[in-house]
Amino acid sequence: MTDNHAPDLSAPLPTGAGTDASPAGERLTVAVLGPGGVGGLLAALMARAGHRVICLARDETARTLHTGGIHVHSGPFGDFTARVAADTELREPVDACLIAVKHTALDEALHRVPPHALGENGLVVPFLNGVEHPAALRARYGAARVAPAVIRVESTRVAPGVIEHGSPFAEIDLTGDTVPRERLDALAGALAKAGPAVRVRDDEAATLWAKMSFLAPFALLTTRYGLPLGDVRTGHRAELTALVEETAAVSRASGAPADPAQALARYDAFPPDTRSSMQRDAEAGRPLELDAIGGALLRAAERYGVSVPVAARLVRELADAAR
Repeated sequence: MTDNHAPDLSAPLPTGAGTDASPAGERLTVAVLGPGGVGGLLAALMARAGHRVICLARDETARTLHTGGIHVHSGPFGDFTARVAADTELREPVDACLIAVKHTALDEALHRVPPHALGENGLVVPFLNGVEHPAALRARYGAARVAPAVIRVESTRVAPGVIEHGSPFAEIDLTGDTVPRERLDALAGALAKAGPAVRVRDDEAATLWAKMSFLAPFALLTTRYGLPLGDVRTGHRAELTALVEETAAVSRASGAPADPAQALARYDAFPPDTRSSMQRDAEAGRPLELDAIGGALLRAAERYGVSVPVAARLVRELADAAR
């Protein structure tokens, strides 16, 4: 399951339907950098809705997608195969480039999307953990192009071009303080009509820190102890509570509201066997998004003078273990 945000505990957002490409029925050209669990699902849904989709990946994956398309198994969206274009690098202007790689692969992956290839109006839409990536992407692509997004979904790439969507929801919050609102609305409309529920959020910091406030305690504690969330919230309750309060304090200092009690209630509502993606990466011996999550939290805390001793210790211990 992606760790971008806890699912809303209230009624789910309405799921989009239909095949018009936008509020005006426009057919978009959309690149997807990283056609894995999240990127592959979005690519397939957008292609099924009639948009031109170009998946950007390594040679072998690009050949597989070009030949066989993307096969999706989903409760809400059904089982289907979507035809997509695929390449190792963006070679034509696009309306939007969805970035769905992990932070640990971002620098290497971005060479597949040269700034000049986006065209005059191409948006860059990162579905990334953390809060620091928008600034880095704006330095590369320009402020008016970068529209960060948060997605709530459980979606897994089980093989190249094969996606299993396991959650009954796929919800996107699209934001971007430096992007004209009409461009956000147009992309949100196209995404919603392809299937996911989509909201445009006015406050970028609040949107990203809402994700971070849930993700950081969840990822750091499950990974540090190698335990699912149920065991963390019972056996390490004091640490969880302290870390939630520290993260909320940093969030508030960063200009985003945060409610520790609400965060704890969300953790308590999750199935006890829930694991974080960072924990799964650690178990598989893959690089951890420790700097993008824990490191970013510590840097924000230092910037605003917020004391975060539990977070600092956990990040240090995880960094030592990863060496």
